[in-house]
Amino acid sequence: MTDISANAPARFVPMDGQRARIARRYAAERRFRFYGILAIAVTTVFLAVLFVDILSKGLPAFTEHTLQLTINADAAKLDPENSKDPARIRGGDFNGLVRQKLNELLPAVTTRADRKALNSLLSSGGADEFRAMMVADPSLIGTDVNVPILLSDDADQYFKGYQTGTSRRSGESTLRMVAEGDNIRLSTPVSEFRSALAELKAFASERLEHDNEELERLNRLIANHTEDLSSAETRAASGDATAVAERDKISSDIASLTGTRDQLKTVADSLAARVSKAAGAESLDATLPSLFVEANGGVFKVIELSELSALATPLLAPKSWDSAAAGSWSILELSTPETNRRTTDKEAVWLEQLKVNGFVESGFAWRFLTSGDSREAELAGIRGALTGSIFTLLVTLILCLPIGVGAAVYLEEFAPKNRLTDLIEVNINNLAAVPSIVFGLLGLAMFLNFFGLPRSAPLVGGLVLALLVLPTIIIASRAALKSVPPSIKEAALGVGASHQQAIFHHVLPMAMPGIMTGTIIGMAHALGETAPLLMIGMVAFIVDIPGGITDAATALPVQIYLWSDLPEIAFQAKTAAAIIVLLVVLFVMNASAIYMRKRFERRW
Repeated sequence: MTDISANAPARFVPMDGQRARIARRYAAERRFRFYGILAIAVTTVFLAVLFVDILSKGLPAFTEHTLQLTINADAAKLDPENSKDPARIRGGDFNGLVRQKLNELLPAVTTRADRKALNSLLSSGGADEFRAMMVADPSLIGTDVNVPILLSDDADQYFKGYQTGTSRRSGESTLRMVAEGDNIRLSTPVSEFRSALAELKAFASERLEHDNEELERLNRLIANHTEDLSSAETRAASGDATAVAERDKISSDIASLTGTRDQLKTVADSLAARVSKAAGAESLDATLPSLFVEANGGVFKVIELSELSALATPLLAPKSWDSAAAGSWSILELSTPETNRRTTDKEAVWLEQLKVNGFVESGFAWRFLTSGDSREAELAGIRGALTGSIFTLLVTLILCLPIGVGAAVYLEEFAPKNRLTDLIEVNINNLAAVPSIVFGLLGLAMFLNFFGLPRSAPLVGGLVLALLVLPTIIIASRAALKSVPPSIKEAALGVGASHQQAIFHHVLPMAMPGIMTGTIIGMAHALGETAPLLMIGMVAFIVDIPGGITDAATALPVQIYLWSDLPEIAFQAKTAAAIIVLLVVLFVMNASAIYMRKRFERRW
C-alpha cells in the first residue's frame, strides 16, 4: 500500500496562466457555436420569409371563381339543323346564351353601357366548359344544364379581396325611404350610420396627412430644382450648350412638379375643409370609400351621409318602396375608393348581388395546370411551359448522361496521366463555373445560326442545357468512381477479369448511386435555368401545348419571367404560383437524389 501510494502520479494542477488560456479557449469555442447557431437562425428566418411571401401571393392563383348558372341549351342557337355534328355545335352561340342568362339574373341592368359592363365581368373563355359539355354530349341540347361560367380576372380579384375590403352590417331599426328628386332619402330613428360616418372621416384624416407629406416632398423637390436652375442659368450665360439644355430640362421639370403640387394642394384643401367639420354630414365622392344600402331587394349608393340619414342614388331598383323592417336591410362598405380599383361601384354591386343570391362559387383552378399561356390572366396556365420543360430535360438527359458517364469512366480509369488529360480536367472544372448565359450564346451561334435548328424548340434548349450540365455530371461521376474501394477492382482482376470487365461489371455498378445523384442534381440545376433559353428564343408567347421536341415551346422558368413583366395583378399571383410549382418539382428531384443515395448507399 505504501509503495503504490508513493509511485502514484501526482495530480495535475494548472497554473493561473494556463487556467486563463483554457478559459479563453472554451469561450472562443462557445462563441463559435453561437455564431454558427446565429447564422443558421438568420438563414432560416430569411427562407421562412421568402416561402411565406411566395405562398401568400401564389396560393390564391390555385383557386378561381365561377358563376353556377342553369342555362337552357337552346337548339336554335347551338344546332339549328339538329345535325349533332360536333363541328357545327362548336360554332354555336354559347356566349350569347350565357349573356342572356346573366341579364335575366339582374333585370334592373337595362342600359346598353351597363349591360356591356355586366358582360365584361365574364371571362372571354367563360363559355368554354359549356361548349365542351355540348360537344361531348349533344343529347343535352334543348335541355336545362348546370354550367360553371368563369369570371374575368377583375371579378375574380374582387372576390379574393385584392381590390378592396368589404364589410356588411345589418340595420337594427326601421329604414324609411323617401324620394328627393332623382335620389332617395334613407332615414332611421337611431344613429345607424354613425360608425360608417366615423370611418369616412378617419379615412379623410389619414389621406389628408398623406397628402400633406407629399406636398412637403414636392416643395423640397421644387426648391432643389430651383437651386439647380440658378446654377444652370449662370453657366448657360457663358455660352455653354450643355448648360442650356440642362436649364431647359430643369425648367420643364419645375413646371411639371408645380402643376402636380397645385392639383394636390386643391385636393388637400378640400379634405382639410371636410376634416375640420368634426360633426355633420359628409359628401361622398370617388376619392372616399364607397357606401351602399341594401333594402327590399334594391341597392342604393350613398352620396351624402349623416348619423340619422343618407342621400342615395338607386343602382338596383327595390322590389317595393315601403319602409324596410329592422334586420331586413344592411349597409355595405367598400374600403377602397372607386378611383383606386379596377372594379367600379356598379360592377361591385352586381357581383355582390350574384354572391348573395348564391350564384358565385370558388373552386380549385384546374385550368392553371391544364391550360397553356394566354393574354387573359384567368385563362393562363402552365401546362405548355411544363411540357416544354419536360421535353427539354428529356433531350438534356439523353445527351448528357451517357456522354458524361463515358467521359468520367475514361478519364478516371483508362486515360493516361499526361499534360493533355490534365488540360482536359482543368477545362472541365472551368466549364462547370462558366456563367450559363455563355452557353446560351454558344447555342445561338452554333445550333441556330450555323446548323439552322428550329428556334424556340425543346431540341435546341436540351442541347444547350446538356452543354451546361455535362461538366457537373462528369465531375460527380468521377467522384463516385473514386469512392469505390480499389479492392473491388483488384479482386475482379485477381480472378481473371479484364480491365474493362472489372470497370463495367463491378466498379461502375457500385458507383451508379452516386452517378445518379449527381445527374439528378444537375438536371434540377438545368430545370431552373432561364438565361440560356432566352438566348435561343424560348421567350416567345406560346399558346399551344408542344407535341414534340421540334415544336415551338417555352419553359417554366421563362414562363415565370414573362408573367412577372405583365402589369395585371392576377399575373402577379400566377407568377408566384408558377414559382411554387417549380419549387415543388425541384424539391421532388432533390428528394429523389437523397433517397437514391440513402437507398443504394454502401458501407465499405
